[in-house]
Amino acid sequence: MTVHDRPFGRAFEDFEVGDVYRHWPGKTITEADDHLFCMITMNHHPLHTDAWFAEHETVHGQNVVVGNLVYSLVLGMSVPDVSGSAIANLEVESLTHGRPTFHGDTIYAETRVLDKRESSSKPDRGVVTVETKGFNQRGEEVCYFRRKVMVWKREALPQRQRPYPDEVWPEPTERPSPPPPPR
Repeated sequence: MTVHDRPFGRAFEDFEVGDVYRHWPGKTITEADDHLFCMITMNHHPLHTDAWFAEHETVHGQNVVVGNLVYSLVLGMSVPDVSGSAIANLEVESLTHGRPTFHGDTIYAETRVLDKRESSSKPDRGVVTVETKGFNQRGEEVCYFRRKVMVWKREALPQRQRPYPDEVWPEPTERPSPPPPPR
């Protein structure tokens, strides 16, 4: 029997400058997603939440998804491949929204490794610089950011723990042979 732990994040040695991670799956942003995010973050701008206002008083003629939701979604999509095992997100160096995102758009994301350097003060970790792009279903870039992430080196990476024992499945037993077919 083989046990498979889903990888979540990477160790410092796993990053190579120039590597690209295509995050999966995409996410369709609904009106409810946008409105909930706006209310949680207290962004009550009618561009995001008032369909009549957006139709009659904006250049887009429709509601625009709040940019921080798009950024948060693209960042979140990158976590399993980039920062899922990180010690800390150190910095977002830049963030741009190249195009608006609308209710019903589906967002996809990719990340490229730009740089990696060992920590000068702690030998068990390093800093990785990545850039991430978010695209809509038409392939248009809607979001771009660069960030620095502090990650463990492989030998220091904490083992994944669970609140239950490792042996939850009984050892397989031999099954009796099926009876021969009737003659």
